[in-house]
Amino acid sequence: MIEVEVLLAWPQRLLSRRVQLEEGATVADAIAAAALEGSADCPAVAVHGLLARPQQALLDGDRIELLRPLLADPKDNRRRRAHGG
Repeated sequence: MIEVEVLLAWPQRLLSRRVQLEEGATVADAIAAAALEGSADCPAVAVHGLLARPQQALLDGDRIELLRPLLADPKDNRRRRAHGG
């Protein structure tokens, strides 16, 4: 058995759940087991801050981060700041 943490963060809120899985479990297995509200709305996932695929195998102690969609395009934000907006 391995134990991993699955988390989903917002600016003012954090959902986190530790789950125990069989050896060889994947990122997708952990997300399904954690069943965090809002996880279906996350277009990407990372393991310890590095982008990961759903079929990636996990190790004991891994931290799976559900990545929320961007609310604004970073390039547009930089342009706006550069033009004083």
